[in-house]
Amino acid sequence: MFPKNQLSLHLKTESMKIIILGTAYPYRGGLSAFNERLAHEFQEQGHEVQIYTFTHQYPDFLFPGKTQYSTEPAPQDLNIVRKVHSYNPFNWIKVGHEISRQKPDLMITKFWLPFMAPCFGTIARIVRRNKHTRLISILDNVIPHEHRIGDKQFVRYFIRPTDGFVAMSKSVLDDLRLFTADKPAVFSPHPLYDHYGERLSREQALSLLNLSPDCRYVLFFGFIRDYKGLDLLLEAFADNRLREDNVKLIVAGEFYGNSEPYLKQIKDLQIEDRVVLCTDFIPDSEVNRYFSAADIVAQPYKTATQSGVTQIAFHFVKPMLVTNVGGLPEIVPDGKIGYVVEPDSKQIADALHRFFKENKREEFETNVSEEKKKYAWSKFLEAIWEVM
Repeated sequence: MFPKNQLSLHLKTESMKIIILGTAYPYRGGLSAFNERLAHEFQEQGHEVQIYTFTHQYPDFLFPGKTQYSTEPAPQDLNIVRKVHSYNPFNWIKVGHEISRQKPDLMITKFWLPFMAPCFGTIARIVRRNKHTRLISILDNVIPHEHRIGDKQFVRYFIRPTDGFVAMSKSVLDDLRLFTADKPAVFSPHPLYDHYGERLSREQALSLLNLSPDCRYVLFFGFIRDYKGLDLLLEAFADNRLREDNVKLIVAGEFYGNSEPYLKQIKDLQIEDRVVLCTDFIPDSEVNRYFSAADIVAQPYKTATQSGVTQIAFHFVKPMLVTNVGGLPEIVPDGKIGYVVEPDSKQIADALHRFFKENKREEFETNVSEEKKKYAWSKFLEAIWEVM
């Protein structure tokens, strides 16, 4: 262990052994993307990194999608170890002792769901017995969007052995303080998702998606869950002003739940000709098509903490419409790179109509190019060092 006044210098000059505990390949989605990108950043700074990921991540009843697994090639330059069984207590003990014996300087846990708390909390308790490893958690959520009995008890179990926290929104930091008032914690916004390839020309992207260049497009991207407010966005598209603006909605992402209410809503609103449904999981290699084709990215969430979608939009230099919930307004300055509205279909329609009527795309994109500089991965690592 290093004295306080020497630790900062050590972190920037000495190679550390780091283990990231959480989702990674062959699992798909934003959690894997985050942990893998974080590992790359640590490696670029000269540290040795392993990711301990799952052999079993969720039982089937907790996973509403089609598959948990990626169809993309495995990362070639990351050391990913598949040994963690999220609902087998004997496995937690075994993995905890294995990591403890390695004596990493730092173990980072990416926490997003109380279901993972018994697994992560048990492993952390065992690892800390080596009296060497510092335990830091990066928090997507503390209190989940969809509540279940026992959530608070599970969260307390996870928090207790952890040394410090990086919260990716101020609302999550506030939630954390309901459980611990004295442990080191900082807010650091979600860094850029900059690993989805280059931005394509609008024409090329639309051609790849078989979409007409004569229309303008709003993109809703990501898993479709109730709290993300797609129903509000569909209702907004019933506004005749958006029809007159020749605007279409691209829905790109897999339904996490019953698709029928959305399909019925589209039919009842008579907007079938203005909604493009791409509701299979979007592989990483195709993400750039959807963002490059879009004029603006909409996140009409009813509740939120933060969202990786905003950071993909930043990477592709896209204006955004977000709702005034959770941490979303913290990173989308209203009227500068997009709009912040209440989770209300009329306000969503008003803002989209204003965007297209006033031809704001070029102005907002210029501002996004400047604003995105705040979200470099190197700055996120600085937050981790600050907590340590």
